[in-house]
Amino acid sequence: MSSSEKPIRVLVAGLGNMGRSHALAYHNNPGFQIVGLVNRSKPKLAEELQGYTIHPDFETALKELKPDLCSINTYSDSHADYAVMAFEAGCDVFVEKPLATTVEDAERVVAAARKAGRKLVIGYILRHHPSWMRLIAEARKLGGPYVFRMNLNQQSSGPTWETHKALMRTTSPIVDCGVHYVDVMCQITDAKPVEVRGMGLRLSNEIAPDMYNYGHLQVIYEDGSVGWYEAGWGPMISETAFFVKDVMSPNGAVSIVMDPNAKSDDIDTHTKTSVIRLHTAETGPDGKFIRPDQDLRMDGEPGHQELCDLEQAFVLKAIREDVDLSRHMADAVQSLRICLAADESVRTGKPIYL
Repeated sequence: MSSSEKPIRVLVAGLGNMGRSHALAYHNNPGFQIVGLVNRSKPKLAEELQGYTIHPDFETALKELKPDLCSINTYSDSHADYAVMAFEAGCDVFVEKPLATTVEDAERVVAAARKAGRKLVIGYILRHHPSWMRLIAEARKLGGPYVFRMNLNQQSSGPTWETHKALMRTTSPIVDCGVHYVDVMCQITDAKPVEVRGMGLRLSNEIAPDMYNYGHLQVIYEDGSVGWYEAGWGPMISETAFFVKDVMSPNGAVSIVMDPNAKSDDIDTHTKTSVIRLHTAETGPDGKFIRPDQDLRMDGEPGHQELCDLEQAFVLKAIREDVDLSRHMADAVQSLRICLAADESVRTGKPIYL
């Protein structure tokens, strides 16, 4: 076995929902070897993961285990420090989104990756989803300027609401989930964002007075494209039109049509797309549409775990084949900048000019 074929030794930090899924992806991919897991508490793990040692402290585990790759799936406020620590120890890094909680921290992580000459992959899971890749390609074919209409509202209760409340200690819903969908917007239009507006409302006494569990952002791009994203979490959130993924241009529209029976807090609902509908604006001499709408059935789609497997397969490829991740890193900073500007707009009541 040549040295390039040796499995990549990975340390997995954070064993929440995403961390456990990524750990399973490493466990099942012969290109990786898990050297340790990091979590403050001892969570319930899938049987396959029960043989690995759980370390309470990331920095200590990093020094002792000397991994090749650190997979950082902790709460957002520790992402930047852990990633920089890993780069300084000579590791490649996978970090869940959002990359950091401030633009300065996100830029600090990217600078550390460049300085160390190491790979930085950010957990934009939709970038590995065949249906979303198709949606982006079909939208780009239409040509801009675009209208982007996107939301993901989650009527959560029980353990899901507890997770949402924990996330909201550091990050609002429009930042936590918004980065995914703003990233989709940025992949469709190559234009620069110029102005962001946001509004939000605290609908629960169970979250901090300065946090809000419903938010809405609007972004205006240099080419005239406009987009909005809406996110609400909690037991009071309506399930009416909770999933809108829609792109319009002068030439038509492309939309994801959700199964009407889908539930908003089911994690596979966030990634399954059911059907992509293509609508062409072209009309004939009689003023009527030339072609009927076309429904692309997205059968055999990957579920949540399979997407995590695809994402970590990309990490392996990026390291082994020295993939250029410049645009990947720039886009991650850009989508974060837009969502944080929206959060600032919510808090100040003023539009933010980028």
